[in-house]
Amino acid sequence: MKKIAVPLTAALILAACSAPQPPEGSNAPETAVVPQAQRPVFDDAAESVAISGFNGNANVQRFIDYEVKSGRFSYNELQNFFGGVAYKGNIINIMNRPGTSKPWYEFRQANAGGSRVSAGKQFYAKNKGVIDAVAKSYGVPAEIIVAIVGIETNYGTNMGSFRVADSLSTLAFDYPRRAEFFQKELNEFLLMAKAEKRDVFSFKGSYAGAMGMPQFMPSSFRKYAVDYDGDGFHDIWNNVGDVAASVANYMKAHGWKTNGKMVVPVSLTINQELQSIIDEKTALTRTVADFKRLGVQPQEGVADDEKAILYRLETSPGVYEYYLGLNNFYAVWQYNHSRMYVTAVRDIANGVSGNYRL
Repeated sequence: MKKIAVPLTAALILAACSAPQPPEGSNAPETAVVPQAQRPVFDDAAESVAISGFNGNANVQRFIDYEVKSGRFSYNELQNFFGGVAYKGNIINIMNRPGTSKPWYEFRQANAGGSRVSAGKQFYAKNKGVIDAVAKSYGVPAEIIVAIVGIETNYGTNMGSFRVADSLSTLAFDYPRRAEFFQKELNEFLLMAKAEKRDVFSFKGSYAGAMGMPQFMPSSFRKYAVDYDGDGFHDIWNNVGDVAASVANYMKAHGWKTNGKMVVPVSLTINQELQSIIDEKTALTRTVADFKRLGVQPQEGVADDEKAILYRLETSPGVYEYYLGLNNFYAVWQYNHSRMYVTAVRDIANGVSGNYRL
């Protein structure tokens, strides 16, 4: 891609201070606001951006027209942006790889094993002052904050090396199955860059556009990222205070209860009804008392009126253990919709703390 004539940082900052102008020949009112529901539908028949380039692509032009009419950006700044974006076809290949589901005993070893816990203890010890202050302020345990950073990016050592502008643009306009999602995230990213007053091409992240130590997508960044030290930036890449506060803020916003447990092991005799419940979508629709009536016996103290889900983990080939996931289990599940992920976060946190308590 050729270099753009106008620096994107300047274009985005200036756009925040003045009303965007529609392209020449447009009959759209300058300040018209288009409801989100009217975002253009992705046209599968349009030529791929791999062939047309971004500014020559019909879907990209519809995106630009929509954003200009919404009053959020000018035509020129979006043309400049897409003129600087690089197509990354390898991202499409990664997204199209068939998913594989590992059993818990393999997942745990890869994501919550001894090395991850040891690294977590070192990360916590190095940053204990600020992490403890954040934990006290938000009522979210320091170990949970550490564990999420650990499972997401191995404590910041693997945050991704893709330019977020390239990742999101490629997926928004050459991955039809999730084009709507990634176009919305691209919009959130452009607004985020403008608010942060940073060069839009300076942001690095994963192949899917997740950013920083906690791997926030742009929409999560705009909702939950915290400028903990008050320096004017939400630095979830380098500033551990901002990182910790952002994770804690996300947890609190998604229902984390201070001093609550996450998981309780149970004993039961599995039957068709209980297996059907395990196979349901993850949601807090039953209480501990409901499960007790079905023959599920908690192995630790837990209030009957606590909401819970029933789930199982394969601890060795063909061998399962059963658990109740409580409110705080569900709060972490909002971060990543995997029961194994949540249990791994719990195990790292307990390992970092040195005792079982979550």
